[in-house]
Amino acid sequence: MLDVIRCDEEQYLVWKWRPSGDATSTRKENAIRWGSSLRVKAGEVAVFVYKQENGPNLDFIEGPFDDTIKSANFPVLANIIGMAFAGQSPFQAEVYFINLIGNIKVNFRTPYFDVFDPRFADFPVRLVAGGSYRFNITDYKGFITLHRLINFEIGQFSDTVRDAVLKQVKGIVANAPADNSIPVLQLERKLLDINNLISPHVRRAFEEEFGVNLQSFDLTTLEVDKETEEYRQLRSVTADLEIAMRQKQNEINIRNLEDTQAINAENMGETLRIQREQAERLAALQTQQQFLGAHQINQQTAVLSAAANNLGAMGQMNLGTGNGEGGGSGGSFNPVGVMAGLAIGGAMGNQMGNMMNTMGQNIQSPSMMPPPPPIVAYHVAINGQNTGPFNMGQLQQMVVGGQLQPASHVWKAGMANWELAGNVAELAPLFIQAAPPPPPMPPVPPQAN
Repeated sequence: MLDVIRCDEEQYLVWKWRPSGDATSTRKENAIRWGSSLRVKAGEVAVFVYKQENGPNLDFIEGPFDDTIKSANFPVLANIIGMAFAGQSPFQAEVYFINLIGNIKVNFRTPYFDVFDPRFADFPVRLVAGGSYRFNITDYKGFITLHRLINFEIGQFSDTVRDAVLKQVKGIVANAPADNSIPVLQLERKLLDINNLISPHVRRAFEEEFGVNLQSFDLTTLEVDKETEEYRQLRSVTADLEIAMRQKQNEINIRNLEDTQAINAENMGETLRIQREQAERLAALQTQQQFLGAHQINQQTAVLSAAANNLGAMGQMNLGTGNGEGGGSGGSFNPVGVMAGLAIGGAMGNQMGNMMNTMGQNIQSPSMMPPPPPIVAYHVAINGQNTGPFNMGQLQQMVVGGQLQPASHVWKAGMANWELAGNVAELAPLFIQAAPPPPPMPPVPPQAN
């Protein structure tokens, strides 16, 4: 009877066909008659392995295929079958079906193994890792090159693959604390990070050692044995170290805050000093400009006064129009001189008036004066209400009166949000310099009669 060679398995990666259905492999079992029917589904390949003196030879039949075995479809087999038996003699071959579209999911769980925290090498912690992986075959010729398929057993192959996965998982997890600075007691929290560390190593091993493709790797469990004495000791030491580190950090934070407040106070004092000096220089400059203008007016007035005296004498000038040989008398009235003096005096008066107006405008002109110092104006939240704005002097009084405190919220133009007054560098000196108000005066003792 002719054989029907096919694979009816639903879940498989590599499946060996046996005509009798037995698990043993004998020459009689592998004897296939010429003309037997071969059925290969889409997504799988049938591999005929002929064991010969010079090594195995292979015929690959990719699905879909449903036909009888003929020399036209089996190039290697055509050279093996002798024509003396008219193609009716059986031939020896092992037949394997390889699934190219399916995948195999395998669960794994390591035995307990020791993991050391590099900071506390005296306290090994026992840990177990578990999860699953999926793989399939994409390059079946490469897979066959690695495994040759002579008496291939999928169970043995799966065990070998699982052993390789366990080796990679244990090696990477055990070295994760030292190689990646992950404390042992935080390994469970770093499950995804460790999964990403393991996956590339497993993928490379599958490709190079087994010729299969890793579809997914999922590390789902990292469990520490919390019943051991080493775990309890490590947890105690780690807790003490954490408390010490927090205390040290708090000290550093307090010192940094104090240094920041001191720097802010110094900067604020320097800012106020510069503002005072600018205000004093501005006042002095304005005074100098006023004195300079007044001095110029006084000088011009003196010059014009002298000119006016000289013009007044022009009415008594001898112009040579009198009787006598001398050409006139020295004390006679001169109307021409009077008219000339009036004309020149009027022009000088106008000139003096224009000079006075120009000097007054120069003294009072805003363009000649430097800009006033900036006015600090803060809004203060008091009892949920927005009050202000207040200048620095008013803010100082509010600090003395207790209305403005470091925990009060303040805001001024240019700030994005309301801020605590104690955190504003410009206001820090107010709280340092503020002194409590004096106590009330004692009562006046009564006067003795």
